[in-house]
Amino acid sequence: MSDRAELAVEPPASLSAVGLAAEHRILALLDAEIERWRRVEASLVEPIDALRRLVLAGGKRLRPAFCHCAYVGAGGTQRDDVVDAGAALELLHTFALVHDDVMDGSDRRRSQPAVHRAYIETHGASGWRGEGRRFGEGAAIIIGDFAFVYADQLMAQAPPVARAVFDDLRLELCVGQYLDLLGTATGGRSAAQAHTIEVYKSGKYTVERPLHLGAALAGRLDDLAAPLSAFGLPLGEAFQMRDDLLGVFGDEQVTGKPVGDDLREGKLTPLVAEAAARADGSGLALLERLGSSDLSAAEIESLRDLLVTTGAVAHVESEIERLVAESLAALDRAPIAPEAREALADLGTFVAWRDR
Repeated sequence: MSDRAELAVEPPASLSAVGLAAEHRILALLDAEIERWRRVEASLVEPIDALRRLVLAGGKRLRPAFCHCAYVGAGGTQRDDVVDAGAALELLHTFALVHDDVMDGSDRRRSQPAVHRAYIETHGASGWRGEGRRFGEGAAIIIGDFAFVYADQLMAQAPPVARAVFDDLRLELCVGQYLDLLGTATGGRSAAQAHTIEVYKSGKYTVERPLHLGAALAGRLDDLAAPLSAFGLPLGEAFQMRDDLLGVFGDEQVTGKPVGDDLREGKLTPLVAEAAARADGSGLALLERLGSSDLSAAEIESLRDLLVTTGAVAHVESEIERLVAESLAALDRAPIAPEAREALADLGTFVAWRDR
């Protein structure tokens, strides 16, 4: 990997302040809901508390930060509106993570058991009836649904133009998740298909649409949609490419999830597509093992070596550099407040060269 990639960028200070405001809003909502449903049935406390624990377990709060910066950059002043929107974005992200872990069979998230795994273990330890896996996955799907509905409630008072952006964001997230699922199942190796998955699975809903939501809340979506897309789309793609690299080469103690899971699951990413385009016969045969349930630790290591020796890793690092340069050049031209431009530039650098 490039020297730049080995020097992880620390989160900007603005990220912490915005993230804390969103977190407080979520906790206030969930605490009230816990008390509400406790009065109906004590067992209903646990799934909402499980959602609360996952929110508190970590997360970068990137989506609230991009939304907030665009809102401030567009001249927004009603901070409660953007805090609610940021909390909604974070809950929607939590929904996606919980469901994603079920679909991928991932066992850990944010350095703790994934929600479905925790419920499978509870089922087994309690000696309950039925199949533990079905119970755990069913409980996780419902907990993800709680997060989805609470996100919707937080956007209930948003103006129609902002609500339309939020609706597009949610639809695009579902589109990306399906394309990701399909790409894994079919064993695709197309670079074009991998690019589309990157854009819709994460890029648009991490950067572009939160930016649009902030501008919509400030009443300036019409004139800022295009310049914010010019900044957000390439940066969102760079974000997901970094995520792909961390999924294969990151430090599990830092990322909070097992390194190599994407290889075990057979994910179609630009990293894999590039390796497939460059590999010889033995390399292609090794790539055919992606997604195999019996993929060994030695094979994982061989795949990691292949991604390096084919030049796929260097290519993706180069693409991240190019995409960030394109994004920051567009940011320089965007008609937003200078303090927001500076904060967005810091966020852009962080998402592209983070280590978590």
